[in-house]
Amino acid sequence: MGKKTLIRNAEAIITCDKEDTLLRDADILIEDGKILQLGKNLSAEGAEIIDAKGCFVYPGLVNTHHHLLQAFSRNIPAVQNSELFDWLLYCYNVWCNVNPEYIYYSAMAAMAEFVKFGGTTMFDHHFAFPRSSSKEIIDREFDVADEIGVRFYAGRSCFTRGKSNGGLPPEELIETIDETLKDSERLIKKYHDPKPFAMHQVAIAPCSPFSVDTDTMVESAKLARQLGVRLHTHLAEANDEDTYCLEVYGKRPLDWAEECGWLADDVWYAHGIHFTDEEVARMAKAGVGVSHNAVSNMKLSSGVCKVPLMMELGVPVGLAVDGCGSNDASNLLNDIRVTFLLHRLTSSHKAPSGYQVLKLATRGSADILGRPELGELSVGKAADLFMINVDILDMVGALMDPMSFLGTIGYTRPVEMTMVAGKVICRQGRLVNIDEDAIKAKGKEIVKKVYDKIV
Repeated sequence: MGKKTLIRNAEAIITCDKEDTLLRDADILIEDGKILQLGKNLSAEGAEIIDAKGCFVYPGLVNTHHHLLQAFSRNIPAVQNSELFDWLLYCYNVWCNVNPEYIYYSAMAAMAEFVKFGGTTMFDHHFAFPRSSSKEIIDREFDVADEIGVRFYAGRSCFTRGKSNGGLPPEELIETIDETLKDSERLIKKYHDPKPFAMHQVAIAPCSPFSVDTDTMVESAKLARQLGVRLHTHLAEANDEDTYCLEVYGKRPLDWAEECGWLADDVWYAHGIHFTDEEVARMAKAGVGVSHNAVSNMKLSSGVCKVPLMMELGVPVGLAVDGCGSNDASNLLNDIRVTFLLHRLTSSHKAPSGYQVLKLATRGSADILGRPELGELSVGKAADLFMINVDILDMVGALMDPMSFLGTIGYTRPVEMTMVAGKVICRQGRLVNIDEDAIKAKGKEIVKKVYDKIV
């Protein structure tokens, strides 16, 4: 028998299970990082007791697309009103400064915010490997995740098409195909754990149609399938991308991706805004997933993803914040409400409900990452969860529907508690395992050093 924890007296437990079960005045019994039992008046001798009186308890939020390096490239006056391509061209100047030290503190800032707002599994899509730096950048992200206690899924991305070959990124950030495949294989062998309940996983994730070439996409798919890992890339994010693909490849983005072997159920795309209805149907048939980044898409004026149609046709959809620089935050809890409101505005009664958006951020996200053991609170699933205190004055009259609450009302403060694998990693807005003041001071020094070079 392992360590047991008993969460008692929750005002509501929103399970997000297949039956959409809502438990009132109930408990959760946890053992060895997994949920052992849910119900009323549970008991367990010797268990650690967590009092959830006055709280709603939810499955931990699963982020399907992020850029942790962007914690140090947000709220930049020069590009506040830019769209994707112009915004990227400025930010490349910042990302040329990325190295293992930079990413450690940038990842600390971004993951800390994510966890404080209910996040338990983080996927990061890291593409910046300056020629002046060592390759051991994603390694430092794994270090941060372990220190905080969050599940981490790394996407080893790359730029292989630079300005000299018609791409967007500067030459300082360009790698050869051999370099990126070799480092992808290194990371997979070192960190990827294919077993359920893994704390570490790795995907192969070339960046985008305008920063890699066809050979990179084809060879990445071959390697991923040889090693048994998933594939991820940006696709159909902006109108400029459509134009670029037609000019460079003679095809629309999805047709190019399919030609490269990227239309399959081991693939998920970030954004997916500019697919036609026919393309959405093709994606549903293939089982390819979409990571929906509503806030980032609004900030960069990229457009609105056809989430209602995707859900209707059966495209797997998860939620994500995207990078801190285009969000400008790592707060997936906030994005649930924004996503709900965006689709209410643009799709009216066809929009997903507040509860359906919550499920996109939990079970839906877990599904497109290939992690069925995450994203719901039921027996045998991972004890990844968060709870919020709703027994406060400003929530009076707002608690009728706990399942839709995060979409309709929203929760704008740090959560009461975040738990991963049965371990509390955040309490009342403070990380349990991290000296936040020391990290903050060093992070400020690095930000100053970077912008002193640019400004």
